[in-house]
Amino acid sequence: MNDSEPQHSDTQSVATIPDSKLELDAFNNIVSAIQNLPDREAQIRVVKSALTFLGWTDLLPQRTEQVSIQASSPSSFSEDRNLTPKEFLLEKKPITDIERVTCLAYYQAHYRDITYFKTLDISKLNTEAAQVKLSNAAAAVENATAAGFLVSAGRGNKQISAIGELYVQALPDRDAARAAVAHVKPRRKSKKAVAQDNSDEDEQK
Repeated sequence: MNDSEPQHSDTQSVATIPDSKLELDAFNNIVSAIQNLPDREAQIRVVKSALTFLGWTDLLPQRTEQVSIQASSPSSFSEDRNLTPKEFLLEKKPITDIERVTCLAYYQAHYRDITYFKTLDISKLNTEAAQVKLSNAAAAVENATAAGFLVSAGRGNKQISAIGELYVQALPDRDAARAAVAHVKPRRKSKKAVAQDNSDEDEQK
């Protein structure tokens, strides 16, 4: 071999390893969290959901490939953005009030481009979806917030969280939905913060 030819070390060949401490920490956290999931399918679902949430859909398989995959197994989340709220909930099959308000919040954000909402907005969308009336819409919204699926957006508004996004995308496979958010722990609010949110929402109604 000519001595003038460039030499390629093993280190140089591993181009995927981050070269800064911040990137390396992020890489290790992501890999560790994904490796803790129960199986390969759950790992793939979380990666795809994360890429979709971040808007990096160009890194996902092309739509033609996705259609062929969907023919053999249902997608974790719908590609059809023309679904009515009724059709969307029929697809996601929420069981609890918490799941239902989170699905409705997801629909508002992704199908109506309405990021922020109040409890009344969720109740109206629930009626439009021809669902059974929520027994206590305000409590359902607060319980979804406590679960980390919704977050406060100020002035009595709420919005769906990243955890809520992942959960809804994985439905109706409830085991997959739980696995998708198992590694994410929502930060608990103080009682004072929760009381302030409730007060703000009451003032805006």
